[in-house]
Amino acid sequence: MLSRLFLCLVFASASLHSASAAEVKPAAKPSSGVPAGKALKPQTPAGYTLKTLEVAKYPEHTVELYVYVPDAEGTWPCVLDIHGGGWKARQVEADKPMMERLAQRGFVTALVSYRLSTQAKYPAALHDCKAALRCLRAHAKELKLDPERIGCMGGSAGGHLSGLTAMTSGLTEFEGEGPFKEQSSAVKACIVMAATMDVVAANKDKPNESAVLFFGATAQEHPEIYMAASPITHVRAGVPPTIFIEGEKDTLKVGRAEMMEKLKGLGIETAVYTLKDAPHPFWMKDPWCAETVDIATAFFKKHLGEPVVK
Repeated sequence: MLSRLFLCLVFASASLHSASAAEVKPAAKPSSGVPAGKALKPQTPAGYTLKTLEVAKYPEHTVELYVYVPDAEGTWPCVLDIHGGGWKARQVEADKPMMERLAQRGFVTALVSYRLSTQAKYPAALHDCKAALRCLRAHAKELKLDPERIGCMGGSAGGHLSGLTAMTSGLTEFEGEGPFKEQSSAVKACIVMAATMDVVAANKDKPNESAVLFFGATAQEHPEIYMAASPITHVRAGVPPTIFIEGEKDTLKVGRAEMMEKLKGLGIETAVYTLKDAPHPFWMKDPWCAETVDIATAFFKKHLGEPVVK
């Protein structure tokens, strides 16, 4: 009898111990409210060849272009992607799925590996983007692209550079000393994704580590550098139509609304598309990558046209 009582006490104690252990388990972390989305991986689509071109070779980095070229014969409009990453991280691979999908909609698409802020300070990255556009035109026949029909797009830091590249089209002081100087770096249409357009206003109160690394100084120390590097500064008659794509769950992009007002005042096409539930960087994951490609396709087809397939 005593042995039975002892066993009952043991089991009861074990049950109580298990219940206590369950109660003190750490609570699950609350959801941030930002959907995760479906991560994407690069895969060169059937009917396309991924070519690599050297744009410029520097001691710190070799600037390259990665170009999706249709296997069919003909001439295609072209879109250059400028990747993000705070100007300091290489995110070409993360942008490839978007550009692969866009290529399948009727474009030659390209991505540029510009010099990062850890390799060279501004305006090196801008000069590399300009050189990449000139390189595309210099190799137009090989790449089956129409040199008169080129646009650009980019997200985050790449969106800043995309906007700056577009707004400084035709301004020789922004070309830099890169190669293919006989070619133009102008674009006919631009998409900015989730990017600040006024880096002066964005950095006036508190220094941003990524910006200081990129520009080599704070906005207080060298406001003229930040002013020259702000796309909004260069809005003028003749700049290309420019649209903005943003995520509903992202932060406010300083200067975007004000830049749109300046564009509208000049009669230059602009618009903003806000993707529902989309976080930063939305273009790297579905369903938002698919939505981005749909928007980009319609916009670039309007301004760059359709391919001429033989």
